Amino acid sequence: MALNVGQRVSELRRMTVTELRRKYAEVFGEQTRSHHKDYLIRRIAWRIQANAEGGLPERARRRALEIATDSDLRMRAPGPARAPTPLAANAPAGTVVTKRLEVPPDERLPMPGARLTRVYRGRTIEVDVLPNGFEYEGTVYRSLSAVAQAVTGAHWNGYLFFKVPKPKAGADEGSTVEAR
Repeated sequence: MALNVGQRVSELRRMTVTELRRKYAEVFGEQTRSHHKDYLIRRIAWRIQANAEGGLPERARRRALEIATDSDLRMRAPGPARAPTPLAANAPAGTVVTKRLEVPPDERLPMPGARLTRVYRGRTIEVDVLPNGFEYEGTVYRSLSAVAQAVTGAHWNGYLFFKVPKPKAGADEGSTVEAR
């Protein structure tokens, strides 16, 4: 009698996880630790189909065993190779080397000391540009987006909220940048 895989999978989908775990033990001869319904359905359906159709031929099983025996067994795939940093290359083993990361300033931002203004819901929002952040109502924020979120309560791209023009572009209406 031919196996109707679709019908068997439909039957498995109607089962609860507990019933699937029992069915898994029945077809595999061992208990499973999994409680993931889709995983159990796939594994059971594969095993039922393999049992009905014979699974892999003996020659393929032997070849797979040869390959597995000759290879190094890894539990995880190797991570990407990391080159040593120039500072860490000369440091003694076990030392931690730190260096301040130099990030060039964003070209869109005005110089520290400038003030960004924006009218938002009838309120004038004024933000002072600092060397290491932005000051709004006495609080220093790390980014314009953080200021925009404090003002609106929602996430905004700070450059868009304050209508900061792109480099070498004209300023949009509704937002001004002044030097102090």
